[in-house]
Amino acid sequence: MSRYIKPAHKEAFHFDGLLALIIAFIVLLGFVMVASSSLHWAVSKEDGSLFDPLFAAPLQHEIVKQLIHIGLGVLLGFYIANTPMRKWERRGSWLFILGLLLLALVLNKHFGFESHHSRRWLQIFGQNIQVSELVKFFSVIYMAGYVTRHHQSIRKSAFSLIKPLLLIGIACGLLLLEPDFGSSVVIVIIAMGIMFLAGAQLSQFIILFLILGAAATLMVIAKPYRMLRVASFTDPWDDVKGSDFQLSNALISFGRGEWSGVGLGSGVQKLSYLPEAHTDFLFAVIGEELGFVGVLTVITLFAALVWRAFTIAKAAELAGQNFSAYIAYGLGVWFGFQAFVNIGVNMGVLPTKGLTLPLMSYGGSSMMIMCCAVALLFRVHSETAELNASSPKKRFGAWANR
Repeated sequence: MSRYIKPAHKEAFHFDGLLALIIAFIVLLGFVMVASSSLHWAVSKEDGSLFDPLFAAPLQHEIVKQLIHIGLGVLLGFYIANTPMRKWERRGSWLFILGLLLLALVLNKHFGFESHHSRRWLQIFGQNIQVSELVKFFSVIYMAGYVTRHHQSIRKSAFSLIKPLLLIGIACGLLLLEPDFGSSVVIVIIAMGIMFLAGAQLSQFIILFLILGAAATLMVIAKPYRMLRVASFTDPWDDVKGSDFQLSNALISFGRGEWSGVGLGSGVQKLSYLPEAHTDFLFAVIGEELGFVGVLTVITLFAALVWRAFTIAKAAELAGQNFSAYIAYGLGVWFGFQAFVNIGVNMGVLPTKGLTLPLMSYGGSSMMIMCCAVALLFRVHSETAELNASSPKKRFGAWANR
């Protein structure tokens, strides 16, 4: 178990200015691009007025909705950031079980909300909640608690690697019934990443990874629509009006953008040519309107976010806060992998998969849960800084031993 030392003085919250700056740039750029990719929907068919529908029903427009999502995410983030890590450690297993129950509830037609041939949402107080986003968040907490409790056995026993994957497997099975293959892959990567960083033996880890990879391949082969996506990925130009429509138009977006882009708001691919332009394919809109400069900026921002998460994790580990360290490692893996998949799909490097660009794409559940995840990262930094401030000798000894 992690050792939590209660400071003699009243605990202060240590704000991470660098992390806040990175997040602010990501969220602001994302909001601007969501506005650019969805504002044309507000054009009146009668008189061509751009803002009449926006002012007539402001709460129904994506720009205002996204602003509300960000606001709610910040409010939830304040609560998360002020919750001690010891409480998350105690509740991790129960939170994950709650996530499993919610996933089962989604599959019930009386509670689950279906859209685009998938049943992934629960309607709570009129708000559609995508449960898979909650389960990703709970998975980080559960796995961090597990590897903290079984730190030694994970390094020696293959069975200790398999045990947590049984619950993870149940979650993935429920997600596949929705179906949501992308989220199940993300959850597995989070679990595997945390166990690897906890010191799992490389040989056992590789064998387990190959087994899971083979299982994922079989699941792709078993579903024709997944195989169709793979076929589209291998040749995105053989059926541009059919199965290749999304990918081919995304590639056209990057081609039109060239070095500096066609200009903010001047893109044409978002005008019904590029499906889901404000959600899954927001990065393609960035490529068209901001060009290579915009693409490089986004990649740099996410690289900085992952780097900062791992830096916070390393500091917590050196301070003896193992649970906090694995939380930060897991969040870094989550941010990095999901951003990598979304960017790869948009650029044709990976087969098409419905995963949002973290903290940028339109979506209430994704934005709010990502804000909560960032707030948890702030909490890890604050507790580590507080411990180091109250125990300077312990901090020096940890670095010396390292």
